[in-house]
Amino acid sequence: MPLKMNGMSRKKAFLKGVWSGIVEPIAAIVTVLLINIVVPILPYLLSFAAGAMIFVVVEELIPEIQEGKKSSLGIIGVTIGFIVMMVLDIVLG
Repeated sequence: MPLKMNGMSRKKAFLKGVWSGIVEPIAAIVTVLLINIVVPILPYLLSFAAGAMIFVVVEELIPEIQEGKKSSLGIIGVTIGFIVMMVLDIVLG
C-alpha cells in the first residue's frame, strides 16, 4: 500500500511486496532441513533476536535517549540496566 500511495503501479508494488517476503519460506525450508543443528542453538538465536528487538525499541521508539551528542550512552545505560535486571532475576529466582 505505501508503494502504491507513492505513485508506483499496482503490479510493481505487488511484486515488490512478494519479493520482500520471499525470504521467509526459504528460511523456513532451510531451518527444516537443518533441524538437528538449529534445535540445540535455538535458545541462543531467540535471545539474539530478543536483544535486537530491545535495541530497536530503545533506539527508535524512545527519542529522548537520542537527544544530544552522546546518544549511545543512553542506549548503553539501558542495555546494562537490562542485563543487571536479568542477572538479578536469575540469581534471586
